[in-house]
Amino acid sequence: MRVLVLNGKNEPLTVQERPDLHAGADEAIVRVHAAALNHRDVWIQKGQYAGLKYPIVPGSDGAGVVASAGSAGTAWIGKEVIINPALNWGDSPTHQHPKDFRILGLPDDGTFAEYVKVPVINLVDKPPHLSFEEAAALPLAGVTAYRAVVTRAQLQPGEKILITGIGGGVALFALQYAVALGAQVFVSSGSQDKIDRAVALGASGGANYRDADWGQQLQGLAGSFDVIIDGAAGDGMDELLNLATPGGRVVLYGATRGNPSGLTARRIFWKQLNVLGSTMGTPQDFRSMVAFVGRHGIHPVVDKVFAFTDGEGAFRHMDEAQQFGKIVIKVR
Repeated sequence: MRVLVLNGKNEPLTVQERPDLHAGADEAIVRVHAAALNHRDVWIQKGQYAGLKYPIVPGSDGAGVVASAGSAGTAWIGKEVIINPALNWGDSPTHQHPKDFRILGLPDDGTFAEYVKVPVINLVDKPPHLSFEEAAALPLAGVTAYRAVVTRAQLQPGEKILITGIGGGVALFALQYAVALGAQVFVSSGSQDKIDRAVALGASGGANYRDADWGQQLQGLAGSFDVIIDGAAGDGMDELLNLATPGGRVVLYGATRGNPSGLTARRIFWKQLNVLGSTMGTPQDFRSMVAFVGRHGIHPVVDKVFAFTDGEGAFRHMDEAQQFGKIVIKVR
């Protein structure tokens, strides 16, 4: 079978041949139809991710058809599925297992391949309204957004929510979920075009975080926010605390801009804010997320689809950070 492989730090993604896969008793072999990128994949290529291992077949997101399975998964053979990339979450609904949890694509070979081996329990039926490309766009970013918005923030109809960094996969899913829940959604981005496109998807407005007064702009639009979903942190974090309504929920799922150089701590305790961390999601979060997408007829936003032989082109497109939505590799 053909796979896309990273052989070392800063090396290009290349097509290679690998032996066929064989399923254990609790495993399934999925014939991948489409896979999608996350920033995690590019960080692995650059050597900027924990637990690096080369060579590695990256890719956490994938959708396809079950080709074969062990004794525990024979009923899945022939079904169209989405793969849950969270492996060994553990028994607690509040947090992943600190040692056993891992994500498909490192250290286990991932979805940038014609076939991938996964535990049977990580298979979920693909909603029929989704194409394979749309379904492949859903897993990692989709469940991260769902846990942040629904499980952790418990967003309610009519509440005002701010979603930062619109255009990225998690932020766009958060926007779509919040609109489906009946919330009033506002966004931030470094691009006015991305803000305008978010408005077309149901946002009420937004601000460009490159503007010095972006916080004041958002205050003018919404006053304050019941829920804030952020994946950047950095020095914008203190302004987010300022924008949160008393008793509000601030959910942090990433820190792409690093640690803040300073925070006004009194904003947290005086406003009685709930600052919540969130990473990926439980198996139940994943199943609930896919059901939610099916129930509301949500179509993931796909920025661009690349051919399997142009996987490196897909990586470079993500590295440019100009995308609006998910970048997908069509495997077959």
